[in-house]
Amino acid sequence: NSRQKLTAVLVFYPVVIAVNYLMQDIGARLFFACTNASGSPSEWPGSLLLFSTAVHTLSLLARLLFWLAAWAFLKKYLCRITSSLTLRMWLIVDVLTLASIVAIFTIIYFLPEEIAVVYPICTASIVSSFGCIYLAAYICDSVQTSYRAQELEQKQAYFQDKLREEERVRSIYHDMKNHLLVMKARQNDSEALNESVRSLQMQIEAYETYYHTGNDYLDMILRDKARLAREKQIDFHASVCFSEGMFLEPLDISTIFGNALDNAIEASEKLPQSLRLINVKAAPVHDMLAITVENNRMIEELASQRTTKKDTFLHGFGISNIQKAAEKYGGECVARPKGEKFALKIILPIAAKSS
Repeated sequence: NSRQKLTAVLVFYPVVIAVNYLMQDIGARLFFACTNASGSPSEWPGSLLLFSTAVHTLSLLARLLFWLAAWAFLKKYLCRITSSLTLRMWLIVDVLTLASIVAIFTIIYFLPEEIAVVYPICTASIVSSFGCIYLAAYICDSVQTSYRAQELEQKQAYFQDKLREEERVRSIYHDMKNHLLVMKARQNDSEALNESVRSLQMQIEAYETYYHTGNDYLDMILRDKARLAREKQIDFHASVCFSEGMFLEPLDISTIFGNALDNAIEASEKLPQSLRLINVKAAPVHDMLAITVENNRMIEELASQRTTKKDTFLHGFGISNIQKAAEKYGGECVARPKGEKFALKIILPIAAKSS
């Protein structure tokens, strides 16, 4: 994109100028030191012109070898930069390269009488420009390391929660045996029987909020949001098959589902309890991964809002982040009223995993 092209110009333009100047000046100094030539080139004999051509060719070859070596050294850093840098990081790199730009333009327009001063400036420009590339790659590595650390923390939390869930299932199984014995002994005591049934229902209902989507991180998000919805007396339903969504980074899964469900829960809280409903669906459709989050809205809003642009749901927290996360994988995000509901739909090409 244009941001990357601008950065490439700012980084490599000083290097190109510095390398060309150094190679050309060094070649000229070697030529005159070896030949003691003087006068105009038109007055030189053929052998001298041939030697001059050879020196110039060697100078061009040296430039080519320099760029081949630079490409071999910087290739791995450039690949990491183009795939990971954010806009703010690109701006940091651009600002740091301004020193090299200023130095090179100073040489071009205010060439000092003492040529020896130019060599350190050219060398510093080359080192500074390549140093910016290394710094940007280091920032990317640090960000990726932070992401991986968060992934490990989430995975550890997931398995710890799995252990707690298994322990709770064993506890429920033990309680169910005891409750069945109580029910059998108190067949005529309806109040005690009803209390036992209610206790069993509460325990089983809590376990039913545990989802198996094919993605550990999404399981955690849905479970937490389902618990929050239950606390706010919101009817929460999720039908999610996310085994094809492994190409999504955990933080992007959190951005998409976390923000979408937070918006839906926030909107549902404003409704009467009988209308509080959230439906979450996700499944692969051909070569696309379709995600839908729906929630009811106030019927009065249907008459008062004429366009989706005036819809407060579209201006909820996180919608822009969801759009950015979808665009990162070449997908789209659409949020608009659908009858008496709000519908947030995200379409992601599954082919994005190959890139």
